[in-house]
Amino acid sequence: MKGQPTDAVIQQVRNIPIYQKALADGHFPLLEKPEIARGFPDNWMTPRLAAALASGEAEFVLSTGTNHARMQIIRPPYFLLRSYYELWSSHPDIAGTWRSGCRRVSLTTVLATEHVARINAARRGLEPGPVPTLDDRWLDERTCYLNLHLDPATWDRGEVLRMLDEIDRARRNHPQGLYHLDCSGYHLAHLVRKALAWNLWDAFPPPASIIHAYEYTPVNVRRYLRGHFDCPVIDLFGSTELGYLYFSDRDGRYRPHLDRMSVELLPVAHGSTIHELVVTSVRNPYMPLVRYRTGDCVRTSDGEPDPETIVQFCGRVQELLSTSQGPVAQGDLDRLVGDASDAVFVHRLDVHGDKEATLLYTTFTGEPVGTREAEALRQGLDELTGRRCRIEHRNHIPIGKSGKYAWLTAGGA
Repeated sequence: MKGQPTDAVIQQVRNIPIYQKALADGHFPLLEKPEIARGFPDNWMTPRLAAALASGEAEFVLSTGTNHARMQIIRPPYFLLRSYYELWSSHPDIAGTWRSGCRRVSLTTVLATEHVARINAARRGLEPGPVPTLDDRWLDERTCYLNLHLDPATWDRGEVLRMLDEIDRARRNHPQGLYHLDCSGYHLAHLVRKALAWNLWDAFPPPASIIHAYEYTPVNVRRYLRGHFDCPVIDLFGSTELGYLYFSDRDGRYRPHLDRMSVELLPVAHGSTIHELVVTSVRNPYMPLVRYRTGDCVRTSDGEPDPETIVQFCGRVQELLSTSQGPVAQGDLDRLVGDASDAVFVHRLDVHGDKEATLLYTTFTGEPVGTREAEALRQGLDELTGRRCRIEHRNHIPIGKSGKYAWLTAGGA
């Protein structure tokens, strides 16, 4: 039957309580996030898992919870980090420099930095300090975290100088001064803008590669980064519970990295060419997921449900915008904005019922887009959303509590 697990997968989940009904029925339905949480952790507990938790070979963690509910899961320590390193060491564009011993500097949400500081404090039996030192922010011998503030738009000159200095200190470890810059695309674009504005660009050591992997990175942000760095700019797609599933090459083409995994694509609505991702994975031996509905949306090159032809990871299912022409994803709005003007930096669509909407936007230069670009953008928005749309330039769009930007709000929230 289409989408059903192989005999090898069934053998690996045979003793797990959550799958007993599916095994008895001979059919595995889609696995939803609420079902994973219902009765947790007893619904996953086996003698093997209990022993792993007791020995420290497995641990409880929370998913990142960006713009959706956080979910408790069980996985081996450093599960996501090991998935990351494994992918880097075999990536066609960056494997060589990674294997040469490059350190990884991570510029992403302050929540990620705080998580690393908590891990390090727990190792020492202490509570994390209010402002983590650089020593507190090394996750392992290869990776340190830079950001200490929620909103990167509010970084001052002192913060920028500190981060550039920490990058420089990390790269000195390598014989050729190479390092990998791991980031949220938005955060790195903010750092570039501020370094340029304060004449600090010469103090920004050029990275061997850039990987953005924490949230959707808009078309214009990728253009901006490629315009300022002469190195591969790579996108990774994955999650806390699964590890990494796909990576782009330096030209933006996606390739699967489905070690001990398989993927199904299901249309989000009848006739829609947006598909949601359903994953079966035994990569995490303590919490194998069978037909897990991840909540992520993709588009393929021809609109068909072929996981080999994914060309865009375009947002979240629960954040789709309903229109008279069918659902619209974050990636659809982003492509429209990028086609209309490459000057737009952060943008957010505020929807007012089913008749009107307002696109708020900032630019890389701080100036509004030109009249022609504004009109092209407004007309495109009308057609895409089926609503009467306005556009408004802002000097600042606040970041969310998660440290990531929302692309869609209701009623101007």
